[in-house]
Amino acid sequence: MKRAPGRGRPSTVVGIALLALILFPVYWMVNGSLQPAGNTLQGGWFPFHPDFSGYATALRDQGRNLVTSLVVALGSVAFSLGLATPAAYALARFPLRGTDLVLFGVLLTQMVPSIVVANALYSAYSDLGLLNSYLGLILADSTAGVPFAIIIMRAFMRSIPREVIEAAQVDGAGRLRVFCSVVLPVSRNALITAAVFTFLFAWSDFLFALTLTTTETVRPITLGIYQYLGAHTNQWNAVMATTVMASVPAAVLLVVAQRYVAAGATGGAIK
Repeated sequence: MKRAPGRGRPSTVVGIALLALILFPVYWMVNGSLQPAGNTLQGGWFPFHPDFSGYATALRDQGRNLVTSLVVALGSVAFSLGLATPAAYALARFPLRGTDLVLFGVLLTQMVPSIVVANALYSAYSDLGLLNSYLGLILADSTAGVPFAIIIMRAFMRSIPREVIEAAQVDGAGRLRVFCSVVLPVSRNALITAAVFTFLFAWSDFLFALTLTTTETVRPITLGIYQYLGAHTNQWNAVMATTVMASVPAAVLLVVAQRYVAAGATGGAIK
């Protein structure tokens, strides 16, 4: 049955309009970053004469904060995957008692408000000396990354054919060898998916950064932007330039890992 000519045009127009509406803040952010400094953005709709002084100011003031966010986000990914991957494999493949209860607990942690976790961590960190430290922020951000990674990877690992694992065991591979040489390579899409979202959780974190850091020694970019607004409200081009630079790593990561994320998110849906 042929589709009537022009039948899809209204949907296309609506899709383009919605896409333009969604991307307009991004366009305005980039446009504002290329305008001259001032209390307000006085430039036109397109920067015909771009001014890069905002980026120079942002790099000077926020460069260290960008590095801090990168270290914390990568550390959170490494810690979360290192903890969640074997846990997900055990929950998916081993006949353990209380598996459903453990999974319920993992899901329950996703429902706890972050402010509750942040307040509890502040008291513990104060006693342990983890305030204003990279390790403290990595552990805090992992409270969101670990449960999510367990849920994603367990669903994927359950879909791995049992025959593949049994064939490796027949060849003499132990459980650790099966896990490292068979399960992890097959679960690449799920691992990348968990890593991407864990990175995004940590990169965009504001609440833990605000609660667990009190000095400029360790300050993620989200907190830097927040404090930057109060100190430089007459330099909106620098504020916009900082937000552009803070958005680039996440955008590049999503573009590069897009096909892996799509496959990993749906890999465990059909067994």
